[in-house]
Amino acid sequence: KAAEAVVGVEYTDEQRELMLERIESNLDSYDAIHNVDIPNEVAPPYQFNPVLAGRTVTVHQRPAGAPTHTRPVVHRPDNDADLAFLTVLELAELVRTRRVTSAELTELCLRRLERHDPELRCVVNLTPERARRHAAAADREIAAGKYRGPLHGIPYGVKDMLAVPGYPTTWGAAVYADRVLDQTATVIERLDAAGAVLVAKLSMGELGLNDTWYRGQTMNPWKPDQGASGSSSGSAAAVSAGLVPFAIAEETMGSIIGPATRTGVTGLRPSFGRVSRYGAMTMCWSLDKLGPMARDVEDCAVVLEAIAGPDGKDASVTHIPYTWDPARPLSAIRVGYFSWAFDAPHETQARDQAALHALQSLGVTPVPVELPTDLPVNAALIVRVEAAASLDEVARVHGLDSLAVQDGNGWPTIMRSDQFVPAVEYLQAMRIRTLLMQRMEEVFQHVDVFMTPTFGVLPITDLTGYPCVVVPNGLTADGLPESISFIGRLYGESAMCTVARAWQEATGFHRLRPTAFANNH
Repeated sequence: KAAEAVVGVEYTDEQRELMLERIESNLDSYDAIHNVDIPNEVAPPYQFNPVLAGRTVTVHQRPAGAPTHTRPVVHRPDNDADLAFLTVLELAELVRTRRVTSAELTELCLRRLERHDPELRCVVNLTPERARRHAAAADREIAAGKYRGPLHGIPYGVKDMLAVPGYPTTWGAAVYADRVLDQTATVIERLDAAGAVLVAKLSMGELGLNDTWYRGQTMNPWKPDQGASGSSSGSAAAVSAGLVPFAIAEETMGSIIGPATRTGVTGLRPSFGRVSRYGAMTMCWSLDKLGPMARDVEDCAVVLEAIAGPDGKDASVTHIPYTWDPARPLSAIRVGYFSWAFDAPHETQARDQAALHALQSLGVTPVPVELPTDLPVNAALIVRVEAAASLDEVARVHGLDSLAVQDGNGWPTIMRSDQFVPAVEYLQAMRIRTLLMQRMEEVFQHVDVFMTPTFGVLPITDLTGYPCVVVPNGLTADGLPESISFIGRLYGESAMCTVARAWQEATGFHRLRPTAFANNH
């Protein structure tokens, strides 16, 4: 009877008597399940597919022979701080032309990471031996004329949920602080193949929640007494402070978008199923997405091309191709804007509307679109229930009391609470998710990409698997970053990035730096 009140139903005494024996018998089946060691990477025998049944997806591909990325005109800066804040493609041009070596960039990043981590708490472990080995190999190859492309020799960091042999993979939790996994995440393998140089495993909120981990809170370079937001906090803080040119992050529900906004960097959340999650911590099988953070949109687009595509290990990954086409004209893309989110009074309305005017100044006439805001969005319920299952090992093996955050917003309270969510209600929430997918499909009958205030559509677009790129949109009166977002069609990251890149180049907000980390010291 007490349980009925928790789940919102009511039965008679006679009905309870009939139910009792069956419910008690379920306990034996639960015990049998709990006696099986189920590794975190084992998924249920089904995969979320954001493409509705019977639909096909067509995407723009780069024409044969077209450039894969732009080659900016760039001069080597006179000081290390200016060098540290160049974009990936600017650094790539210096490396390609041998005006800067990969070894130089790698040592610069290692120095800056070590120097600034005490203030930011964004580094879990540096990877200096591996980094120096890979940087030296990159310099030898480039000197021999074997240039692999724009990521060759470029240092980067990863959210510490990705496995790298020889280094701990902690998931931000003290119970895993010394755990070394004997596997290499697919994303790491692909960046190795592109010639990129891993210099650090970066902090994440404990088990993917918020911005606090077992050594403390990761801080915002723009306001070092403020958290960097979660859970890809280390990736965002490191890019923002000029400690690495790009980083790999992850989003289940806002974990790329939130930190990118807070720290003033560009973050790209790909379509669900675009990037393999093999070797990454699982929080939510139907929502987890790996993507890049960098200084600008084209950097993110280039990194995504290096890591996208199936690997035969993550069954959710689609075979739909992705290529970045930097030469595609804006006139070939249908652009919209989420009118309600711009018109409804909100804290960032003035700057959001200025961002829309900047889009119109590019010669674009965006059409208004409306999203299915009338349907209940049960994103938190779905995330928490799947996380309670995927992270159950922590509760049953290590105990929830072992976790650092023990307040009402921490995993212990969430996981205990979500043991009480009925399976029926989880499945009903998933059915509403299908309705949201159907309604979102209608939106993209009319546009290829739309602009929106960043947090106006976050749960809907995350639940339905649509890609998003969030870009800096200037500073508040207090000197802190704001953002604006572009949402693309399913697997339409290329068109989305084309529009966002044009807007970003016109506004220049991505060139702003947090003053305390921009000086040459």
